[in-house]
Amino acid sequence: MRLSKKIGIEVAILGACLLLGASMPAGTPIPQDQQSAAPDNSKNNRDKTSPTADQQKMSAADRELTKKIRASIASDKSLSTYAHNIKIISQGGKITLRGPVRSEDEKAAIESKATAIAGPNTVTNMLDVAPPKS
Repeated sequence: MRLSKKIGIEVAILGACLLLGASMPAGTPIPQDQQSAAPDNSKNNRDKTSPTADQQKMSAADRELTKKIRASIASDKSLSTYAHNIKIISQGGKITLRGPVRSEDEKAAIESKATAIAGPNTVTNMLDVAPPKS
């Protein structure tokens, strides 16, 4: 008798929990304009005429040049995360810099670092200034 009473109470509690859970809303729906927002800026970084990261040459010299520029940018902790993640494309010793940075100062600093490594007249700066959203 005691066991059946205990089981009856457990079943009643389980039923109440299920009923309560089923009556709770699933959550706040995401507004339509937020659902369609692109999670990255890849299409902003692309035009049909300038080099893209997938056109990076596989020569050892171009890879080494990109590696040195990337290391120089990454070691500068004063630069924003955006600046640390720009695209560096090396083709035949020529460098193209693409992507967003947070200020004109960052844009100039990155170009200066790339020029110091690759040499004068070898860097095409296509960086865009995208200040933080308020």
